[in-house]
Amino acid sequence: MRFVISLLLFSLLLYLSGCSGCSRSGSHQPRRQKRSTATKPAEEVTRAQTPVAPKPTLKQIGSGPTEVAMEKENGVYKVPVTVNGLPMRFILDTGASLISISATEAEFMYKQGAITEADVVGRSRFQDANGDISPGSVVRLKSVQIGDRVLQNVNANIVSSAKAPLLLGQSALSQFGKISVDYRRNIVTFD
Repeated sequence: MRFVISLLLFSLLLYLSGCSGCSRSGSHQPRRQKRSTATKPAEEVTRAQTPVAPKPTLKQIGSGPTEVAMEKENGVYKVPVTVNGLPMRFILDTGASLISISATEAEFMYKQGAITEADVVGRSRFQDANGDISPGSVVRLKSVQIGDRVLQNVNANIVSSAKAPLLLGQSALSQFGKISVDYRRNIVTFD
């Protein structure tokens, strides 16, 4: 709980202070121009990323495409994903720019040792489908396993809302060459 509170306070403090971007060393980065988000309702607005992170890498455990079963729940499709060794179920969301994790899930992951304070790489402002903007933090996930594919060094957004859903966004999905959805069989195929 202490981690989540400190993470949220850090995000809120930076959000309210109007800081143009602070790295861990305390140096400032130039302010980026704001992008219009009026036409992208489920997009994150990320500000003040810290030093350049290693690019995500994709490892293939098996050969050929990997098929992952989807489960429809409350009108959305969820897929099983293992994040830093913890099994979770994410909504497949091609409109989200990053993987998105709620404060509640982040607290659980912290208690399990799956994320640490050292994994926090920046802050963000998240715009949801209603247009509401909330402060959050960006963390680097060591591994994200989908079927027999393992992504390493993937950025994710921790949304300050406790009720925010787990979203499998473009920070993971864009690492694949091709993704196809078979609604008849409830299968997602990752190439």
